[in-house]
Amino acid sequence: MDIPAYVLLSHETALRRKMDVVANNLANLSTSGFKREQPVFQEALRRSDSDEPAARAVSFVLDFGRVHDQAEGAFNATGNPLDVAVEGAGFLSVALPDGTTGYTRAGGLQILADGKLGSAGGLPLLSDNGQPIAIPAEAQGGLRIAGDGTVEGPDGPLGRIGVTRFADEGTLAQRGDGVMVGEGGTPLAAADTRLRSGGLEASNVQPIAETTAMIEILRAYQTSQRMGEALGDLRRSAIGRLGAFRN
Repeated sequence: MDIPAYVLLSHETALRRKMDVVANNLANLSTSGFKREQPVFQEALRRSDSDEPAARAVSFVLDFGRVHDQAEGAFNATGNPLDVAVEGAGFLSVALPDGTTGYTRAGGLQILADGKLGSAGGLPLLSDNGQPIAIPAEAQGGLRIAGDGTVEGPDGPLGRIGVTRFADEGTLAQRGDGVMVGEGGTPLAAADTRLRSGGLEASNVQPIAETTAMIEILRAYQTSQRMGEALGDLRRSAIGRLGAFRN
């Protein structure tokens, strides 16, 4: 078994995974409510059959998953009463086409064609009782969203936007379009919900930090390649010496 080559391969695979995550962070620099992702790797020790003590335990790199940086993004004021930002932990709940519930912090809301309050991606927003919030035609021009999530029309409340908090947000997985999926969330009561209308939460991605990380990954990959080339030179040298010895 070519142990050094396998170790380098595991390292380069981890670097490629890390580069994919960094590239995705940069691609979502302008995505409202996007949370920066960070890959998590795990060291895997494997016992070798080698007689050399230094080679009996071999360390590989395994992709363990990813976590989200839950730091809040900056508040970008828009003046639109249907734009809301979640302050603190929590996600807006949306109804997915397959009947399950998705979660998002992208608070650019709109009124859908069927009169329901929806997300910027066209998904129905769910209330605190898990049902869509219907907006009558006569109320669509004078909506207001209170800090506790209550949607108010000219004639009174129309429903309350549901906000869900997760004890471990690492269990959430990206679905796309700024929507995550997962289980184990706890709906927040009105007293614990904090929404700020009139603006959107910006992505918490720091472009300079991500660009620096990308450069570091490229340099690490180049170092790994040079090590691979050095190992190849050692093999060729060893084979040449063995051939000369036999002759």
